[in-house]
Amino acid sequence: QVQLAESGGGLVQAGGSLRLSCAVSGRTSTRDTMAWFRQAPGKERELVAVLTWRGDGTFYADSVKGRFSISRDNAKNTVLQMDNLKPEDTAVYYCALDRLADGMLRTGERFYDYWGQGTQVTVSS
Repeated sequence: QVQLAESGGGLVQAGGSLRLSCAVSGRTSTRDTMAWFRQAPGKERELVAVLTWRGDGTFYADSVKGRFSISRDNAKNTVLQMDNLKPEDTAVYYCALDRLADGMLRTGERFYDYWGQGTQVTVSS
């Protein structure tokens, strides 16, 4: 069983930065992809970024492009670096794993097999 655990959320003023981490445990594959989603109050969960296991492919939502960066520290930790944060970035952020995606950068929530519990990011104005 794969388990994901996010950390690094908090309260930050607009224009500030946060670094979220997702620790992965259990059996994983280099064929998996990792993603970050977020869910703002009263809104549906939305994709933020996707990363292939080997780090050779990425996808970003238009709303975060140029401000956020997804990367992998090692086989067990995936990072979302968030810079120039805006109040509209306020949400619970979730990491997720798309099992055996074979390099596909899939954007649909339905494709992701494992999820973390979420970490709160609040950006004040």
